[in-house]
Amino acid sequence: MSPKPFVLFVCRHNTGRSQMAEAYLRHFAGDRVEVASAGTEAADAPNAGVVAAMAEDGIDISAARPKLIDPQIAARADRIITMGCDVTGVPRIDDDWGLPDPKGQPPQRVRDIRELVKAKARALAGQLCEEIPRSVDA
Repeated sequence: MSPKPFVLFVCRHNTGRSQMAEAYLRHFAGDRVEVASAGTEAADAPNAGVVAAMAEDGIDISAARPKLIDPQIAARADRIITMGCDVTGVPRIDDDWGLPDPKGQPPQRVRDIRELVKAKARALAGQLCEEIPRSVDA
């Protein structure tokens, strides 16, 4: 693994779970990890319920925009993690988090899904940051 691991979260539309995962991993790992998210059929806008649920937890993803998976970016990723949806066009899947889709769910269910994503991202950050060699000035 490179000195700064690169994690790519992928789901079908890149509007909910993968956006949350990207934001939480960035929050927990900071600049020690490179992180991105993408969709295999990216939608036009992020899920408003997800944006609201994340804002309730102090994380602003309102400027996030769904992106299509880029084969060159995927090739650079140390880990590609899918969210629990059937996706095609992904060069490999290193892990699948098996999360329910927040699309069309009531606010409390979106919050519950957010908490699942948050716990998984926190655990991944802990694992990745343990694997990163500490620099002399760290």
